[in-house]
Amino acid sequence: MPAPEVWIAGNCRGGSVAKALADLDAGRVVERIWERDHTVWSDSPDEIANRLDWLGVAEETTEEIPRLERLAADVREAGIDDVLLLGMGGSSLAPEVLAKTFGSAPGHPRLRVLDSTHPDAVVACRRNLDPARTLFVVATKSGGTVETLSLLRYFWGEVVSAVGDSRAGGQFVAITDPGSSLADTAARHGFRATFLNNPEIGGRYSALSFFGMVPAALVGADAARLLRSGIETAAACRPGRPAGENPGASLGAALGSLALEGRDKVTFVVSEGIESFGDWGEQLIAESTGKDGRGILPVVGVRPRAPDSYGGDRVFVDVRLAGDESGLAELGRLEEAGHPVLTIPVADVYGLGGLFFLWEFATAVGGHVLGVNPFDQPDVESAKIQARAMVAAYEKDGRLPALPPTFEEDGTRVVTDAGGSTLAEALPALLDGARPADYVAVQAYVERNPEADAALAELRRALCLRTRLATTVGYGPRFLHSTGQLHKGDRGNGLFIQIVDTVNEDVPIPSELGSGRSAVTFGVLRDAQALGDRSALLEAGRRVLRLEVGVDAPAAIRRVAAALGQRGL
Repeated sequence: MPAPEVWIAGNCRGGSVAKALADLDAGRVVERIWERDHTVWSDSPDEIANRLDWLGVAEETTEEIPRLERLAADVREAGIDDVLLLGMGGSSLAPEVLAKTFGSAPGHPRLRVLDSTHPDAVVACRRNLDPARTLFVVATKSGGTVETLSLLRYFWGEVVSAVGDSRAGGQFVAITDPGSSLADTAARHGFRATFLNNPEIGGRYSALSFFGMVPAALVGADAARLLRSGIETAAACRPGRPAGENPGASLGAALGSLALEGRDKVTFVVSEGIESFGDWGEQLIAESTGKDGRGILPVVGVRPRAPDSYGGDRVFVDVRLAGDESGLAELGRLEEAGHPVLTIPVADVYGLGGLFFLWEFATAVGGHVLGVNPFDQPDVESAKIQARAMVAAYEKDGRLPALPPTFEEDGTRVVTDAGGSTLAEALPALLDGARPADYVAVQAYVERNPEADAALAELRRALCLRTRLATTVGYGPRFLHSTGQLHKGDRGNGLFIQIVDTVNEDVPIPSELGSGRSAVTFGVLRDAQALGDRSALLEAGRRVLRLEVGVDAPAAIRRVAAALGQRGL
């Protein structure tokens, strides 16, 4: 399978992009990346020297294909109907892309991903599964991700109730680093299998490792073919040619240099068959580049509009399957209007393997051009610290800290410092304070379902029309392991609308595996994460409006979108 190419539009081949490519060649940057030279990014090797084995992981994982195929065969023979992957961020996004792209082959189980602590999402997932005929894949690099372990404890109890304690372990598979607490748990409780990943790979660079390929094999996708695509793209990104002929280096040079010019909103336009790839790319780019007062904002899940709909801060990336001609005219008009367009043709869906490596390499190069370490996440911990403090307050006082509302309207409690006493006033008060090249981030701590998707899309359209700013939507707490790093680490040009609903049915989180005791519920954890992230954003000087919308989140979100229209577009 040919490696993906990168076609850079003529309107951005010169200038800063050409200089960045020349600098890569002069500094031997491609060679030094393959030599695992940490000084490409920093004088210190911390969180770099032990994060570079993604460069060869496709070959490493290929050697494990027989083991993956044996597991898939064993699972089919066991009569498993569903695979539920429990994970967050880098542990869940590549499997979600593969599930949405490939579905399940005949005779193989369906793959679902649960990366939410919203109790309504947990309950809905449980109602759609038979625990006795479900394999639970528990994926966490550190082995200590609070959301993943909370979900493990809950579903372990459900499986024990269905098949008994002695057989429960056979319904679970672990993917983690050697020596993690999850590895110990899997050994003690007799998990069906444990896959110990190479520890020198960061989570968001792990798509071609066990974290992506175990789920791929379970649903009958050709993991070996995906890995071959990754290996061929890695070969195309090796030294031996000018950076301008190296697809990963040229893409990274373009992204980094254009971001330094102010074009730091990378808008993905992806063919329908692989559209979910944008969600994986969103985490990789945002968490890797959004730090030290810099960053590239990925914008996913949109279709191209008229050129005058955008400011001068956009770059468009066209990831296009062979034979797909949709949107070409719109992209052509954007290029004619001076917007940079980067096109990546992909032969077929198995080109995802190559896309995973291409973007990992490009992001590493882009981090060099931007002057940031693309392998750490210094601001992710700030929200976690705040959330832990909220949980500690709950355990001490029996309740979470309350936020006095600025006002209440139609059942929606609004907390804002921007001003206004109605939604029609408060939303423009936030948005009218926008500066050129700002962006709007909607953070939805609501159950993810089609109704919420549609309502949030409506709100997103209203915000785009009202502001002409790049607008993103993320479900919480999922986005905390993705764009959450950029939100606190970039240059402070985000406007944040936090939406929190009221849960319909809360669910206790067992304190330990197999324990009947519970100190907190999923609802408390979700609320603590929302409060913690808001506090972290405010501490970082960000502008935040919080909406507490009650039990019918989609209806409330549509009312918010309508309120924007009351002030005109």
